[in-house]
Amino acid sequence: MRTWLWTLLLVVVAVCVAVVLRQHPGNVLLMITPWRVEMSLTMALLTLVALFAALYVLLRLLGWLLAIPDRMRAWSGRRAQARDQELVEQGWIGLLEGRYAQAEKDFAKLQGQTRSATRRVLAALSAARAAHNMGEQARRDLMLESARTGAGQDAHLQEAVAAVAADLWLEQGQAQRALDALAPLQDGGARHLHTLRLLLRAEKALDHHDRVFALTRSLSRRHAIEKSEALQLIDQSGAARLRAGTGDGNDSWRGVWKELKSEERTLPNIALAAAAALDQAGEGSEAGRVLEAAIGDRFNPTLVSVYAHCQADQVPRRLARAETWLQQRPADAGLLMALGLLCLNGQLWGQAERYLQRSLARRDDPQCHALLGRLYDRLGRPQDAMRHWRLATEAGVVLPVLAADTVLPPAETQADPDPYHADGVYDLPPVGPRTLPADPAPLPVPPAVDYVIEPDARERLDRARPADEPPAAIPPRSAINIEDFFDSAPIPAAAFESTVTQAGEAGAMPPSDAGPGHHPHTEKKG
Repeated sequence: MRTWLWTLLLVVVAVCVAVVLRQHPGNVLLMITPWRVEMSLTMALLTLVALFAALYVLLRLLGWLLAIPDRMRAWSGRRAQARDQELVEQGWIGLLEGRYAQAEKDFAKLQGQTRSATRRVLAALSAARAAHNMGEQARRDLMLESARTGAGQDAHLQEAVAAVAADLWLEQGQAQRALDALAPLQDGGARHLHTLRLLLRAEKALDHHDRVFALTRSLSRRHAIEKSEALQLIDQSGAARLRAGTGDGNDSWRGVWKELKSEERTLPNIALAAAAALDQAGEGSEAGRVLEAAIGDRFNPTLVSVYAHCQADQVPRRLARAETWLQQRPADAGLLMALGLLCLNGQLWGQAERYLQRSLARRDDPQCHALLGRLYDRLGRPQDAMRHWRLATEAGVVLPVLAADTVLPPAETQADPDPYHADGVYDLPPVGPRTLPADPAPLPVPPAVDYVIEPDARERLDRARPADEPPAAIPPRSAINIEDFFDSAPIPAAAFESTVTQAGEAGAMPPSDAGPGHHPHTEKKG
């Protein structure tokens, strides 16, 4: 549109000039010594226009020639920028595809050839990400240090370097190092959502519950975190703050409790921690109300189990409230067991038995069996108590299955030494001097005696044996010298030639010349 306006204006000016020149004819005389030039007015105007156009073209040509170096520099810059852009695209495509080695090479090449400080820092950070994904921590840290040096005093580049470094260190599990890198950004850069998320990850890994609580609330207000995740973090950190304020008689948990919103007080872990703190402070009724509000908001088996543990004076109120929950959830085994526990605390034996039996009918729970065993023990029914305690053990522990026909072999008692007591004498009747025969006769073989694991195992073994199969024979044992029994401290043969007294006989004393390994005995003076 502008071109058409200028064209129209030139046409109008030309027409006006032509009309004026036609109405005012004349000559133009130029006196240039020694020349004298005379021409018409029209010719003079056309000559001026031609000279102006020639001068304009000449000046534009001269300016174009003088601008050649600048244009060459601009062209070279555009070409270098295109090469850098191509390397950036190739590197990030490789990084996103998982070809980390090639991506690192592209970024290293870009870092070495680019003339832009910003692209140099960008290439170093991207190469650090690729090296981190390959597990090359040394090269990653080298690239991060190069990016930090290249950032200089640029605030935006410094924030970018700190955020990338913290993200990589968090992925490696170095939360404290990441927190130190983010420390300069907590004032100016904390307004960025990405920085807040990184700070939250670092504080959560270091169990800084106060900071986790504050950061989660800040992100939740700005809708930068999922509501379910925010509630979970607030639940965990808030409960930890409450537990930290209850130690050593400290009441600082009350201030934490006042800071919580109404919807936060009904979270499961927070409600459990608050109820424990109130019970410890002797406020059982308030603890019950806290648990009731949490259970009413979202039914939780753990909250119901804790709600059932209370003092006897709290039983009627809690039992009535739990029965209202049972009307809504009549088949809940955990709620039935909690009602049984409440009845046990209130010594309502029959009602407790009914609730516990109903709970067992829906779920085989070891704790329910143990509660029934405790109930039957109180009622004087030991057989039923033992049966449920055994069932509680079997429900909670996988017991080995023993074979029905497993029996132990008979004990070998023929080669046993004489009974010996700690008072230094043998428990034998007084006998005269004896000596060991040179070739002792074989000892009589006692009848076979089976020792079984269970009382009826022997009977089951006999029933399983064919009728025509004879019982297993016990091989006879050869005579064993008593000196061979004590391999480490044998009894000298001379000891058997002396008379052995009864245990506890007056004047019985061990000989004074007993050597090492010799069992003490007493001798009668002949």
